[in-house]
Amino acid sequence: MTFDPTTLRRDDYGFFGPDSPSWKVWTSPTAVIGFQRAVALEFFDPFLTASVSDTAKIYSDPRHRLDATFAYFLIVAIGDTRTAIQASEHLMTIHAKSTGIEPISGQRYSPNNPETQLWIHITGWHSVLKAYEMFGPGLTPEEEQRFWQECRVAAELQTCKPEDVPVTREGVREYYAQVRARLCTSERAQAGMHQMLFTSPKNGAGWTYALGARLLSFASIATLPKWMRKLGQFDRPRIVDLLVRPAARILVWLFTLFGKKGLIMAAPIIAPMAGQILDSHQRSGLPATLETRTPAEGRELYGTRGRRNISAAS
Repeated sequence: MTFDPTTLRRDDYGFFGPDSPSWKVWTSPTAVIGFQRAVALEFFDPFLTASVSDTAKIYSDPRHRLDATFAYFLIVAIGDTRTAIQASEHLMTIHAKSTGIEPISGQRYSPNNPETQLWIHITGWHSVLKAYEMFGPGLTPEEEQRFWQECRVAAELQTCKPEDVPVTREGVREYYAQVRARLCTSERAQAGMHQMLFTSPKNGAGWTYALGARLLSFASIATLPKWMRKLGQFDRPRIVDLLVRPAARILVWLFTLFGKKGLIMAAPIIAPMAGQILDSHQRSGLPATLETRTPAEGRELYGTRGRRNISAAS
């Protein structure tokens, strides 16, 4: 996915707007921690593991895997409606070309499968909120309720059913309990998780990304439950968590002192495209229309079908 940073907020405030908890959580320095957590968790889904592993790009360029996925989530959360709709359609087109056979079950996989998309979506939004709660200021109960409603809205841009997206903390726990039986690891899954957490500079990512990812992993692993850490074979002693949490909170606080520039400073080493989006977010003036839209309105205005309808009428 390519991104023109000058187009992030041309038309409107997107789906949520500047007073939303989504803008608050997704533009916090803790989002980098949360998203490393998310891309590691993705590999517990065997169908997603097969899709990512078969392309093999993760082994030569793990930074791109994290960066491109992070950039998409950011665009949906803070971009204008046109940018978000076009990013969604581009991603679905790319995913449609990636199909194959998942070796454990022998079933066909597709990244656009609704269950796979639901796993990606919930782990992404939940992970950034978890990091925001653990290392940042957290949300009020009212803000959290709105955050999960916004998470469901964002799901409309993917192939999962929005009604399947939980809108409460208890609902998220129930979702994880329901899917736990089908989560598993394999040699390829563990290789993928470890690649995202403990990247080696020898794989083409470079020393700066490898060092940044490894340092970040101390915080991202500390946010995970023990059963996930043991299943993924990246558990650490409890004393490490106890030391990491205050240190990470201090670092987040220091980055927050720079205001909106905090995450822009934190992101580029790990996710340069995400850093561009956040820089554009900070620099963007008022959009043409000071309002938010729904995904349905966005598709009608800017989606492929909407563009075809406009062309036919003109």
